[in-house]
Amino acid sequence: MAEQREPPPDSKLTRSKQRWAQEGRFLTGRIARPETERLPPGQHLTRDWPTLDLGLTPDIPRERWHLDVYGAVEQPVFWSFAAFLAQKQTQFTSDIHCVTTWSRYDNQWTGLATRDLLAACQPRAQARFVVLHSYDGYTTNLALEDFAAEDALLAHSWWGAPLEVEHGGPVRLVVPHLYFWKSAKWLQAIEFLEHDAPGYWEVRGYHNRGDPWAEQRYSGD
Repeated sequence: MAEQREPPPDSKLTRSKQRWAQEGRFLTGRIARPETERLPPGQHLTRDWPTLDLGLTPDIPRERWHLDVYGAVEQPVFWSFAAFLAQKQTQFTSDIHCVTTWSRYDNQWTGLATRDLLAACQPRAQARFVVLHSYDGYTTNLALEDFAAEDALLAHSWWGAPLEVEHGGPVRLVVPHLYFWKSAKWLQAIEFLEHDAPGYWEVRGYHNRGDPWAEQRYSGD
């Protein structure tokens, strides 16, 4: 089971992002279709990979990292990093879309596909949501169908190199079809639930789902 950690204290970035939600910052009011438009509304391309966090950067060595998968599942999972690597490994190339308006194309990830994790833990029929718990106390929620997207995975490498700490290593979630705050960094645990449980940003004015093409940046969008 994940250690119960208090969420990080508010930072300047946290306060700014909450203000953006209150003001509806960056909203264009436009809806796009991912089948025809690669860049979602209000986004701009970058070649860099900006780093955003809550003011804490937990540095967890691989030999100390572990993943707990529990809740409404038939087979709870408690993996060390070695056990995690022993699972089937998959590569996906996908784009990143951050709610702060930057997007980065063509990121190659290696890790465990979420569908393979689901096969291992066997969610119960009543499971409808997951909550991601991170080593810095961060949480975010996803509907089970979003977590199970065909190109979603628990990534440990980016372009063949171990995922750097500032980008969420040793392991982070990657769900390309949602804004990137849903792809929790420094992943520690995955909890399967029957009922939704909004996470850190969702209770601070951000959309519960976060579809970039529907511009679901904030609550009520």
